[in-house]
Amino acid sequence: QELIKAGFYRASGAMCGVVLEKHFTQVCFQHQITTKKKEPTISEFNDELKNAKVIDLATWRNIQLLGDLRNKCCHDKKVDPTKDDANDLLNGTKKIIKTVF
Repeated sequence: QELIKAGFYRASGAMCGVVLEKHFTQVCFQHQITTKKKEPTISEFNDELKNAKVIDLATWRNIQLLGDLRNKCCHDKKVDPTKDDANDLLNGTKKIIKTVF
């Protein structure tokens, strides 16, 4: 939240991405889900969790959006993330870590 207040939208998005990936690592471990890659992306975690029926389709779609926003913050240098993008990613991350376990 402080990064967003200071106008560091990319940094906020990167931090949210790290939090999501760490959370999904724990969720997969708890459900004994193995991933194909040593360092999976949010999208790959998302697919594994949906296939294992840990999350439903609506949650899967929401996580896809969060992954897209994270990628916009971390990779897409042509388009800058907006304050709304950063807030959506932060709020979505908070929701996921509270509801997906």
